[in-house]
Amino acid sequence: MNIFANTVVSITFKLYDAQNALIEETPEPIAYLHGGYSGIFPKIEEALNFRNVGDVVSVTLEPTDAFGDYDPQLIRLEPVDSLPPDVAVGGYLVADENGEERVWRVTNIADGKAVLDGNHELAGQRLRFDCTVVEIRPATQEEIQHGHVHGAHGHHH
Repeated sequence: MNIFANTVVSITFKLYDAQNALIEETPEPIAYLHGGYSGIFPKIEEALNFRNVGDVVSVTLEPTDAFGDYDPQLIRLEPVDSLPPDVAVGGYLVADENGEERVWRVTNIADGKAVLDGNHELAGQRLRFDCTVVEIRPATQEEIQHGHVHGAHGHHH
């Protein structure tokens, strides 16, 4: 079976930065619903069109293809006493901004202030995504209606 719209695709992958350093890899295959359901970056999905089980695909992702450009406007300096008491460098804070969820990473704490960065950690970076197609199956009607893959025992909302 080839990969096309409304198939569930399972892949293993390795993600590398521009210096070929491994950033992430899957210990187990991940599955997504193919066909524009936002389960995987569009450029990767495009490269996987019509592929078969066992095919290996490598895709270079520019920032606009992945996590976006780095936006210096998404840096905030906040008084530590206005943040949760357990705030720490490397931690994350979630805030609702105009109905949108924004995740802020704490990058520094000094002199009673915390630096919060709302950019994804990989924003602004060129990445390479290497993957192997492990399994392809037709999506169920429920998966197509919901726009995502369901587990072995179904999915409950």
